[in-house]
Amino acid sequence: MNHVIGVDLGGTKTAAGVVSPSGEVLMSETIPTLNRAGGEAILDATAALISGLIERAADAGIVVSGVGIGSAGVIDAVAGTVVSATDAIHGWAGTSLVSGLAARLSPAPSMVRAVNDVHAHALGEAWLGAAAGSSSSLMVAFGTGVGGSFVLDGSPVLGHRFVGGHVGHFASPLAYSDGVPLPCVCGGSGHVEAIASGPAVYESYLRFGGSTMDAVDTREVFGLASSVAYGLDGGAGFDGGAGASLAGSRSAALRAIEVGAAAAGQAVGGLINILDPETVVISGGLADAGELWWKPMEAALRQELLSPLVSVPVLQATLGNTAAIVGAAKLVLK
Repeated sequence: MNHVIGVDLGGTKTAAGVVSPSGEVLMSETIPTLNRAGGEAILDATAALISGLIERAADAGIVVSGVGIGSAGVIDAVAGTVVSATDAIHGWAGTSLVSGLAARLSPAPSMVRAVNDVHAHALGEAWLGAAAGSSSSLMVAFGTGVGGSFVLDGSPVLGHRFVGGHVGHFASPLAYSDGVPLPCVCGGSGHVEAIASGPAVYESYLRFGGSTMDAVDTREVFGLASSVAYGLDGGAGFDGGAGASLAGSRSAALRAIEVGAAAAGQAVGGLINILDPETVVISGGLADAGELWWKPMEAALRQELLSPLVSVPVLQATLGNTAAIVGAAKLVLK
């Protein structure tokens, strides 16, 4: 049977798995991404990871015929190179991803292909996840950043310059503070990612008066907001300065989440109006945070929709950490 290896190469970790023709991940391993060591060192480590899995597969009587890679950065899927990348991976831009990996594998697989990791994630969800069976699907992920992919007839739409899917980098009317557009990690300002990503929610919390004494990251912001929304504080009153400060932080946390979720929903709703997908999939750490984020996100999304689109399914991603591995494997599965 035709088995392949799918690789999910991200800014902090690289995961890979042996994938069957039906999409089952039979065995997998994860290593830290050497994100400060440069492209050649990352290729060395990734090749060693793949080689180890090929050996494990051989011990189980499985022959691996190809390798699919979903990688951080803008990936030229024809040349197999990294066109550009953020500082999350130093020295990644310009790396010959496909040929560099193939040269390090012996014997070289018959096929090695690569796309951006979010495209791979969306392809996995379109094949076996929340959008399985759909002729077209839009997936948007809200986490450390904001990314997306439009999968049409089983293939992600990459764009003429392979930049398709950077849905975090268009204007959001909510990405402003006192009339000034919020800075975005891409170097622009006023973008969706600047208000709707996980780090942006924490920045909003601070901007709305939240204290670093009460929350040091986005996860703790959600903890503060949950204590109010779900009454987890036991209804305790707030007396004195410390109590008032905590009350203010909880209010700031709720507001930050609501604004970030609304910006996310507005953005996805606008994309739905443009693309008219059969199914919409929402993924990422914020999508996994529960109803506190999901409800205002979906309410804002549905408010944006044109009337023929009001019943479009909006679903949470289902494949979790295996989505990009499965989607990358699909690139080379026959």
